[in-house]
Amino acid sequence: MPYTGSASPLGASPAEGGVNFALAAPHATAVTLCLYNADNSPLQELKLHNTGDVWHGLVHGLPLSGILYGFRVSGAEGPDSPYRWDDTRVLLDPYARLVAGRARFGQRDEREGFQERLGSLFRGTFDFEAEPFDWGPGEETGRPDIATKDLVIYELPLRCFTASPTSGLPEGERGGFLGLKDKIPHLKELGINAVELLPLFEYDELEFQRSPNPRDHMVNVWGYSHLSFFAPMSRFAADGGGPLAADRELKETVKALHAAGIQVIVDVVYNHTAEGGDDDPYLLSWRGINAGVYYQQDPASHAILNFSGCGNTVAANHPLVQDQILTSLRWWVEEYHVDGFRFDLAPCLCRGQDGEPLATPPAIEAMSKDPMLSKVKLIAEPWDLGLYMVGSFPNWDSWKEWNGQYRDDVRRFIKGDAGFKQKFATRLAGSSDLYNYNKRKASDSINFVIAHDGFTLADSVAYNEKHNDANGEFNRDGTNDNFSWNCGVEGETSDPGVLALRARQMRNLHLALMLSQGTPMILAGDEYAQTRHGNNNYYGHDTELTHYDWEKLEEAKQSGWFRFYAGLIHFRTGHPLLGRDEFLGPQDVTWHESSWEDPESRFLAFTLHDRGQGGGDIYAAFNAHGFSVDVDLPLPPPGQRWARVVDTNLPSPRDFTPGGNKGVDPRYNIQCFSSIMLLAVPVE
Repeated sequence: MPYTGSASPLGASPAEGGVNFALAAPHATAVTLCLYNADNSPLQELKLHNTGDVWHGLVHGLPLSGILYGFRVSGAEGPDSPYRWDDTRVLLDPYARLVAGRARFGQRDEREGFQERLGSLFRGTFDFEAEPFDWGPGEETGRPDIATKDLVIYELPLRCFTASPTSGLPEGERGGFLGLKDKIPHLKELGINAVELLPLFEYDELEFQRSPNPRDHMVNVWGYSHLSFFAPMSRFAADGGGPLAADRELKETVKALHAAGIQVIVDVVYNHTAEGGDDDPYLLSWRGINAGVYYQQDPASHAILNFSGCGNTVAANHPLVQDQILTSLRWWVEEYHVDGFRFDLAPCLCRGQDGEPLATPPAIEAMSKDPMLSKVKLIAEPWDLGLYMVGSFPNWDSWKEWNGQYRDDVRRFIKGDAGFKQKFATRLAGSSDLYNYNKRKASDSINFVIAHDGFTLADSVAYNEKHNDANGEFNRDGTNDNFSWNCGVEGETSDPGVLALRARQMRNLHLALMLSQGTPMILAGDEYAQTRHGNNNYYGHDTELTHYDWEKLEEAKQSGWFRFYAGLIHFRTGHPLLGRDEFLGPQDVTWHESSWEDPESRFLAFTLHDRGQGGGDIYAAFNAHGFSVDVDLPLPPPGQRWARVVDTNLPSPRDFTPGGNKGVDPRYNIQCFSSIMLLAVPVE
């Protein structure tokens, strides 16, 4: 029997003479600690003591590394109770700082069977003997201090980014942390200053293969299906190095990104877990410890509620779960030096134990007021299956939001939908209709036209409909509301007119994003016009469909698309009018408009006024009509002239001229489905 040990801290921790283990398991009648050797062979099982809801024990003489562990939890009621106990299952510690699983991404371990459903492959582990990682002198060394208003965020699925042989990396480094580190020069060339990494927490990429089903050919490359809130994905380590290597290589990568002036934002999934719903007997961790605490349940039937679309919803506002989430967030800030978080389906965290929305959700309030977490970026994806909170997510002067309304309105105007000019102007100006309250700022709007879920930029101008048949769900999955336009032909074509129109539309969308007040976010791969061939829900393909093609990037550099795309990013970060917290006032912008109320008007022009900030006035015009429009340009400021920086109708390199060309005529012809940007420069 182990010594009694301590109820705090939860998880495994070094203690005098051994290792202390503590698990919060309310209402349980017994908890057994299961210890394993490094090869997952059983070592011993030990009964734990309890202090209130916490079960704990100190194991003397246990090595401080190389041990795997889990728990068996027993209760007075069986698996069909609200608690779902089943003491035949070995459960993963929710507080495990490291998790050991299969060795290599997507390669089934010999210990796994196709019918494996118990989660027994995944164990908690630890290394209390390792030297602390050297971040450099000073606790905050290297962390770039970049205000939200100055960010250009690059959303990045880590596995897909360098998994391809075209990455030029050694096979063992592809698709992992070191692959990202190797590609930092590309990020610098592109001009972004923050990466938003799709989930890095340990997850089971082969979860769809636990039993025969229409998706059992899928491999999860996005990671929105956590096994742990603390452990970095072990299979993102090079050469099958495992959890200890993953821990070190993630830190090396964050340190290198910071040294390059790039912040690190991690996409976190606290709304659901990999355990599925009541129709899935996959007891991995939380559900087998106490489903009535960790998950939202119907008060009458005790059925697990599903506002995530993934079978369950975490009870984030239960005090025990709230504490686990906050401890996890602090761990990622302290241990891995990340600069912020993007919260997947964040309204799930605004619901009570019964799933009902809370006016003042304790978990969100606690994050907002936490001395550490309130100082990093907190970004909400403000919708779930029942709540749409764009512009109304609980704030406490800390939260930013993915602006889904921005995406929809900009796409619809650019493709020529009637009646969207006023909305387009409002989005360009920072979405004051959504965020101008309670001390909120224009920079609180995370603007995007493309994100990981949905069409790529190239596909948004090449497909009217999603084409998700390869996913195994008969094209039923993925959103139907894409607000895309194929420009006359669905999918691939050799028609030069269609291809030219698509190229203009991509430029128009990117120019609108870079000109908008708010904080822009782009998607990895759009800089070379990556296509998924119309698949708008490609989470389960570890193939060329999803992998970043570095050879195509070189082609984009030759064609001029990368030059345009990256050039506009650099222009934005270098111009003081395009990175601001405040909403545009009458002194900041002149709208050259007399037909706001005309639903058939698809032309918008405006001037942003410099007012001594040193960047020069900017004139921009967007023509979403199917015909060209002649405009009389406004007079530039005294002693200055208009110089053309962008005309999306012109071929490369004339489509983008850094610093502006030698001048334009007072009357400018703006071609159909094209846009221009002029800069006021001194008369020579």
